[in-house]
Amino acid sequence: MDVTAQFEKECLENAAAAGADTNLQHLTVQWIQESARHKYSYNFSALGRPIIQYPQDIVAMQELIWAIQPDLIIETGIAHGGSLILSASMLAMIEYCEAVAAGTVLDPSKPKRRVLGIDIDIREHNKTAIETHPMAGRIDMIQGSSIDPDIIEQVHGYAEGYKRVLVSLDSNHTHDHVLAELEAYAPLTSLDSYCVVFDTVIEDMPDDLYPDRPWGTGDNPKTAVWKYLETHPEFEIDRAVDNKLLVSVAPDGFLKRVA
Repeated sequence: MDVTAQFEKECLENAAAAGADTNLQHLTVQWIQESARHKYSYNFSALGRPIIQYPQDIVAMQELIWAIQPDLIIETGIAHGGSLILSASMLAMIEYCEAVAAGTVLDPSKPKRRVLGIDIDIREHNKTAIETHPMAGRIDMIQGSSIDPDIIEQVHGYAEGYKRVLVSLDSNHTHDHVLAELEAYAPLTSLDSYCVVFDTVIEDMPDDLYPDRPWGTGDNPKTAVWKYLETHPEFEIDRAVDNKLLVSVAPDGFLKRVA
């Protein structure tokens, strides 16, 4: 075994041990609960746009994008656009590296890989900021409910012809909405790629943390994931990602397509 493979093996073993450490898991949930009261996830940005994600999940997404090298990333939930910008920047980097390896000149005006964002309310100031960002050339947006049949049809039409697709679900966090999103968009996920469901951590949070929201314990993205997996064996939870991150808003949410 070469040095790199040995290092990667040790990392997996370390992460698995952390995942099996019940005391560490308890401390992690406790920390997330307390930090959430201070809106910790609002503190970060991606290439100048607020991203409203934990740094650990940001790192996880860039690792997945680099490993999968998707042609298309579909994201429900846009907010300030930070996640769209992050995804687009990773796709731009992939195309740049491909051009360097092939000894060709990259034409940034003709991006091959794209990001599609869907949101029921793309606020004008956010839309303007996204459309004037240097990464705007590879981003498209659709305004409307992600579970509206017309929107679903538009997204499926857009996805035609793309071979490697990664999906990210981060909009309305109720059980019914996320389950409907999974039924609509998870099938677009290509083999060995991921459908990432964010904010599954709501199941582990106290109900008083979301007094003005329609979701909570027993009604959230994690319960939707569990329900979806009952009838969709082509997906499985990637526990290695959970073990590695520890601190994440998406425990049980990194769904890998295996069939």
